[in-house]
Amino acid sequence: MATLRHIAIAFACLLGMSAPALAENGYDLWLRYKPVDAAHRAAYRAANAVWVPGTVLSSVTLEAAAAELQQGVVELLGNSVLRCCSLGDGAVVIGTPSSSRAIAGLHLDLSAAGDEGYVIRSVTLEGHKAIAIAANRDIGVLYGVFAYLRLMQTGQSLSNLDIVSAPKTKLRLLNHWDNLNRTSERGYAGLSLWNWSQLPALDKRYTDYARANASIGINGAVLNNVNADLRIFSPEYLRKVAALANVFRPYGIKVYLSVLSTAPIQLGGLKTADPLDPAVVAWWKEEADTIYRAIPDFGGFLVKANSEGLPGPQDYGRTQADGANVMARALAPHNGVVIWRAFVYSPDNREDRAKQAYKEFVPIDGKFDANVLVQIKNGPLDFQPREPFSPLFGAIPKTNAMLEVQITKEYLGFATHLAYLGPLYEETLKSDTFAKGPGSTVAKVIDGELFGNALTGMAGVANTGTDPTWSGSIFNQANWYVFGRMAWKPEISSRAVAEEWVRQTFGNDPKVVQTSVAMMMASRQAVVDYMTPLGLNLIMGHGTHYGPAPWDDIGNRPDWKAPYYHHADGAGLGFNRTATGSNALEQYAPQVAAKFADKSNLDYLLWFHHVGWNEKLSTGRSLWDELVVRYTGGVDAVKKMRAEWAGLKGKVDSERFNLTARYLAIQQAEAQWWRDACLAYFQSFAKLPYPKGYKPPAHPLAYYELLNAGKNLDPALATGLSN
Repeated sequence: MATLRHIAIAFACLLGMSAPALAENGYDLWLRYKPVDAAHRAAYRAANAVWVPGTVLSSVTLEAAAAELQQGVVELLGNSVLRCCSLGDGAVVIGTPSSSRAIAGLHLDLSAAGDEGYVIRSVTLEGHKAIAIAANRDIGVLYGVFAYLRLMQTGQSLSNLDIVSAPKTKLRLLNHWDNLNRTSERGYAGLSLWNWSQLPALDKRYTDYARANASIGINGAVLNNVNADLRIFSPEYLRKVAALANVFRPYGIKVYLSVLSTAPIQLGGLKTADPLDPAVVAWWKEEADTIYRAIPDFGGFLVKANSEGLPGPQDYGRTQADGANVMARALAPHNGVVIWRAFVYSPDNREDRAKQAYKEFVPIDGKFDANVLVQIKNGPLDFQPREPFSPLFGAIPKTNAMLEVQITKEYLGFATHLAYLGPLYEETLKSDTFAKGPGSTVAKVIDGELFGNALTGMAGVANTGTDPTWSGSIFNQANWYVFGRMAWKPEISSRAVAEEWVRQTFGNDPKVVQTSVAMMMASRQAVVDYMTPLGLNLIMGHGTHYGPAPWDDIGNRPDWKAPYYHHADGAGLGFNRTATGSNALEQYAPQVAAKFADKSNLDYLLWFHHVGWNEKLSTGRSLWDELVVRYTGGVDAVKKMRAEWAGLKGKVDSERFNLTARYLAIQQAEAQWWRDACLAYFQSFAKLPYPKGYKPPAHPLAYYELLNAGKNLDPALATGLSN
């Protein structure tokens, strides 16, 4: 157990160390702790005589909190002298009432902090001005320390602090689609973080990963791909998983594993995986008991079933709830949960794929056990640059609903395209389901406010890997960051988070902050415009989901082919989901359906309507002309971002500046590729000239079809699996 003496020794060691200057390759993420400017240094020194009076560091989490505070203050203030053993003005005290005499003596009201939240408050302690970072539990202290350091990193005042913060959702998870051979499905940042061949031997990167997650409130990680390899449940691999759990535990992060519903057959040697079979019930209980003996705080299972050819309970005539509940009952004695994905579409489905999840889960609302969450993608299809929110939100009030978003940019240009996803997440969270009248937002569904669900959560498909930047590029780190911040506080502004991230990542230079935030806030719309404007979707290259391929008609089923989604013909473009088409509109509340049915709502026009090429839109332009304008505008937006970034040369370190500049050049070239390929294809149906002032593509359609092969690919080399 650490004592005050240990803290004093830690201070002495920290102050005596001289660290070599490291290149700014992005590894430090938003936890750079670079020295603040002179004005802030003077102000912060007066408020940062770090002191932990009477605090007993009785847990590894409190030790981590104290170490983080010490490291952060030392580095931010340029190795200024700190006091640890005598009280004076400017002390920072941390702890819980049970771990710190000073915190207990302040009698702070911690009721609003809950189990994971914190209070940061300016106080008077034994006649001296001080700052208290207090919580009910140790993990709240750690979160509070990170929040306090964030104030310093972003140049905020430390005077008269009175901050109370608690997470709105209980489960804030990263889903890693990582395989045991270290590949990562839809991963664009190097190999998987998990070096299974070397585990249980540990790597410093695992601790740094945990620190980064804790700094933004993430409290769980699903380690393996939802298209699961069940070897991970073998004794050999459970030892490896347990080693990671031990590293993550001080930072409040539980480990979860993806599992297939057929595990009783593949692992247990049973002849059936029927969830109502007594032998299957017994097998799941025994398996859960085995896991918890190895990992006492194991989080639970993530399951993808009866989707894209994977097995599931429906193979035995059972419901998705039956399949989830057999696992949930095995985990319940250990306080584990089952996260059951709503991403389902079966090969024999003959109607609009966008409708299937709603039709499958609404009839079984209320049939899931209390420790089951249904994890719903933000849109009804598959992580597109823009989708309407999934109609399942608000439609299953008796079921714990959890939002799933993608942090990795499977459909938004992988690692090289700058696309800040905060606005996408915010758009979804603020969408009004009207489930209980106006104001019934998706955010209020997933945080439990709307229906009173006790188990709540938000999951993000991770974009981490072994790349020095962790995420494949510097700006991709912001998507990891904003996910964590929004999972903690779904109502937070994506712009505010962007500024927070920029200040921590690049510093507080006003021009850098203003320019970078403007680029980020414009970037997602730019991607929408040069890839899938006006509600188009799923016209990316087959299998890879990279580059334009609206002509792609390979695949073993209609809904693996691009024409299924855009319905381009001589009359027009778009998927008719109104009452005269698939009637997907009926799955939304009447107020929402009316909004989507309105053709002046151009963001979702072609998602819900088949529109004539010459039909006048609310902009006054025809559909064809508007399509040309939108595609061209997307390219122009990237050109503007590229020029704006060039203006920051000398204000951002050369390594990160040059990497971003190279990627913006790639993005501009590929935005042009998207624009020209798609317009060449759609013009083959529209048969209309380009509006005045807009250039046609540089090449004929056949050129672009060969560039992104689509139907010329060998189907044996392609896969329809998209997770």
